[in-house]
Amino acid sequence: MTKERIALALVVVLALLPLLFAAMGESYYLTVATRMMIFGIAALSLDLILGFGGLISLGHAVYLGIGGYAVGILDFYGINNGFVQLGVATLASAGAALFIGAVSLRTSGVFFLMITLAFSQMVYFLAISINSFGGDDGLTLNAHSDLGLNFGNTQVFYYFVLACLAFFLWLSFRVVRSRFGMLLRGMKFNESRMIAIGFPTFRYKLTAFVISGAICGFAGALLANQTLFVSPSIMQWTRSGDLLVMVIAGGMGTIVGPVIGAILFLLLEKVLASFTTYWGALLGMVLIALVLMGKTGLLGSMTKGGRSHG
Repeated sequence: MTKERIALALVVVLALLPLLFAAMGESYYLTVATRMMIFGIAALSLDLILGFGGLISLGHAVYLGIGGYAVGILDFYGINNGFVQLGVATLASAGAALFIGAVSLRTSGVFFLMITLAFSQMVYFLAISINSFGGDDGLTLNAHSDLGLNFGNTQVFYYFVLACLAFFLWLSFRVVRSRFGMLLRGMKFNESRMIAIGFPTFRYKLTAFVISGAICGFAGALLANQTLFVSPSIMQWTRSGDLLVMVIAGGMGTIVGPVIGAILFLLLEKVLASFTTYWGALLGMVLIALVLMGKTGLLGSMTKGGRSHG
């Protein structure tokens, strides 16, 4: 089965879940599934630079926080228009990614990883220090973004997030199958050769970095709308590590794999936490087993011999 068909099947299954939860009388599961999809969008955005560009970022969650705080700060000043909030969240995250990428992409390997980590921690401590917006305690939103939809209704918000997930899946497939995506994969495997034949690799990598940050910022805006709360903890390096695990466990360079990885990660977190306080250790062992079973992750090992073509 091709990855596009797997993505379509996943969207169809997710579309049917509210009916199942309603039949079970378990509306809480709908909230959990919505959170899984939001983190699926964030993991998908990381896969664009990690799976296709070979850029290992340990600060990607900073864009989740920037997107969330953009919504929270606008709400704080009484600006509740959803188009403005989501637009500002996306643009602010893209702008931050442009600045961070312009600096960090001049390095590579472990140096790139450490610089992205340093930038994320700088923004994290900045958020803690601004007491006007809650500081370490976080910022509570007064209302959901106004898009003409009742986001207070969990089912309405669920389907809106599902539509966003479907759009970003489609967009990601288009990007990686384009000439730009081919160049991005070429730089991952042999950047020196790409430079030798005349391609401005820095410019292409920076473009991918900005697209990735913008999508993650949009996911942060959705997360803020779901919880009506945003705090600095969402941009800690540990959350960036969670996103890396989601991508690796689901399958780098598969687009839909990271979404499955996010669902699996959060599902295991919920299930294992209900059995023991040491759920983190059990979760780690399960994820190690998944990676050892297939170096390309859960989805990559099931499709076309694990090759990551997107």
